[in-house]
Amino acid sequence: MTTALIIGDIQQGITSSYPFARRVVPPLTELLPRARAAGALVVFVHFAFRGNGTDLPPGNALFRTFYEAGDAFHEGSAGPEIALPVADEDVVVMKRRASAFAGTDLDLVLRANGVGTVAIAGVATSAMVAATCYDAADRGYGVTVLRDGCADDDPAMHDFFMDAVFPSRGFEVMPCADWRGEQH
Repeated sequence: MTTALIIGDIQQGITSSYPFARRVVPPLTELLPRARAAGALVVFVHFAFRGNGTDLPPGNALFRTFYEAGDAFHEGSAGPEIALPVADEDVVVMKRRASAFAGTDLDLVLRANGVGTVAIAGVATSAMVAATCYDAADRGYGVTVLRDGCADDDPAMHDFFMDAVFPSRGFEVMPCADWRGEQH
């Protein structure tokens, strides 16, 4: 079994608009070569809606706000482009909901590559990261969360998930510098 590093929503429209999201770019940029050298499958997940909005869930005010932000979250525009260096061997997955698994082929790609453990990073901790962690655990993956590779607009919320919620669910939490990309 191998390990995958899943990085979610570190994209131009988010890092340029939300200062908290920029904090994770340096530790993740430093981590990427080490992850690849360790043989981890690197997966970038980015978030966008179709330009015509046909994939917006009815009555969801939060997603409506993202959609109405314009190009920041519209597929085919510059906003959803990954804000980290993507290598040819990496996988890029487009998502339209909080979880990296919801409505995507992520699980298929992970299983095709013999992945048993995932390390999850990205923004926001209380949204994409939490939703993806829960989905991964439900699908039988071992879960590690990279503390400084994640951020939330509310630092207290970030700390609450990292210190209480994730450990209570059996997820390992560690800084990017301590993650080696090996199967645990």
